[in-house]
Amino acid sequence: MRHVISVLVNNHSGVLSRVVGLFSRRGYNIESLAVGTTEQNDLSRITLTVEGDDYVITQIIRQLSKLYDVKKVQDVGAYENVSRELLLVKVEMNSNNRDDIMQIVETFRGKVIDISLNSLIIEITGDSEKVNAFIKLIKQFQVRELTRTGLISLERGNKILKEYEEEI
Repeated sequence: MRHVISVLVNNHSGVLSRVVGLFSRRGYNIESLAVGTTEQNDLSRITLTVEGDDYVITQIIRQLSKLYDVKKVQDVGAYENVSRELLLVKVEMNSNNRDDIMQIVETFRGKVIDISLNSLIIEITGDSEKVNAFIKLIKQFQVRELTRTGLISLERGNKILKEYEEEI
């Protein structure tokens, strides 16, 4: 079962290495990883997508919570949330396939962010299913390069992750 774990940490060097090291020492695989500063410059949010049953996820959360720089850990996937990924893909283009590519991009509400004589770079933002569906369709054309971010996620409603003082 796939889980999205959000980790609020102190924003300084070495923190990400310790978090990822915890996973590698225990043999857990990270499917996706995204890191960025929050609305407070001294805090960063690490969003991890991992596979595992409830027992494994509970163990991961407990172990992460023990790390010094970790302020809060939550399985965001267990709650209603908004999750997004960003995809950039470079596709070979010519006069024969240009309209077909553009129609797919428009259908997925994507953006062409760079165009040259023989290729274009497309940006797609959405949940994992949308990104996967776009990739499946665009592969009928000559995909030159493809990269995607890790999943990022926020819990719906008024609750915020940084309300951590009383919980850890």
